[in-house]
Amino acid sequence: MSLRINKAVWAIRSIFFVCGLALSSWAPMVPFAKARLNLDDASLGMLLLLLGTGAIIMMPISGYLSQKFGNRTIIAISAIIIALVLPLLAFFDGILLMSFSILLFGAGIGTIDVAMNAFGIHLQNIYGKPIMSSLHGLFSVGGLFGSMGLGILIKMGLPPLTAAICISVLVVLTLGLQYSNLFSAAEEFVNIPAKHSESQAWNWSWLNKGVLFLGFLCFIVFMVEGAMLDWSALFLHEDKALDESLAGAGYAVFSIAMACMRLFGDRIVEKYNASIVVFAGALLASAGLLLGILSPLVSISLLGFFLLGCGAANIVPVFFNEAGKLKNIKTATAVAVITTMGYSGQLLGPAGIGFIAHASSLSKALLVCAVLLFLVGPLYLMNFSSKKKSLKA
Repeated sequence: MSLRINKAVWAIRSIFFVCGLALSSWAPMVPFAKARLNLDDASLGMLLLLLGTGAIIMMPISGYLSQKFGNRTIIAISAIIIALVLPLLAFFDGILLMSFSILLFGAGIGTIDVAMNAFGIHLQNIYGKPIMSSLHGLFSVGGLFGSMGLGILIKMGLPPLTAAICISVLVVLTLGLQYSNLFSAAEEFVNIPAKHSESQAWNWSWLNKGVLFLGFLCFIVFMVEGAMLDWSALFLHEDKALDESLAGAGYAVFSIAMACMRLFGDRIVEKYNASIVVFAGALLASAGLLLGILSPLVSISLLGFFLLGCGAANIVPVFFNEAGKLKNIKTATAVAVITTMGYSGQLLGPAGIGFIAHASSLSKALLVCAVLLFLVGPLYLMNFSSKKKSLKA
């Protein structure tokens, strides 16, 4: 059984990596899509919103589907959908077909996100050691490779469509090689630890305060990630007078810090405990964001964004761990709820920041993010620290 579990661990690691790879491969294709469809910025923004819409629609549903058909089946189907649709995003030149494709691509991403996280939590409970941080770290590494890799393929002379097909082939090959190593639905049921077995009966207990509170905390952390993605470059350019060509450095150092810290996150969680990781991480992340906002020096601001990434990196994986321990609720259901709420924060949060920035300034809007991020630590301690149990127990 230990060999079977080890194979399953490596299999789900591969799935997280190629999922991050496929999602981020869309980013270098956006300028080509804008030119091909002859869109203005407002129309492009509406088109991009469909990706998140598709994900949010499917995330709550995928929890039910995973319980009915097994996480492996849902991972496979959604990965195939992603692989099939990705090249279409570099091909269609009609707004209707393109809109449907992006909506379907987002639906595939949202579905596999819930299924692979639910599988990872279930596997972690059997494995007896933390793995969620490293899984999220591999997703981040895949994201870095995807955003750069597809761009490099295009730079080498490959048309965007051919480059996208290369990424899709890699996704399908990875799925084909690792599919048998993932637990089937029958194996997942057999391998449920006794203390988690009561969570498998279908009910609507996702309405309990535990899962909703974790979702609220995820909303805050994902909101900050969305703020870095959507607003950090503009902030560095307008508030710190950084050249436009270099303004993306803020998000780059944030992303690198996130990826690196998540790869080592399992060891950190195992050595300390979830309460320390969340509280110290939220404190460091909040301090880093404050440093990035208030420092008059660009170099110190970039250091602040790096610290923000280091602190925030392992907070969400801990929340997923906690979701897997909630009583009287299925893991896939809990993951679906907190993923949906978190992803909503990543999509809706930056829009809220825009409204605050319009009413005051962008720096003050980001200060609101820093304050909310700081509150994540004590709020988590107040609600979950007394219930914390070691994964080894």
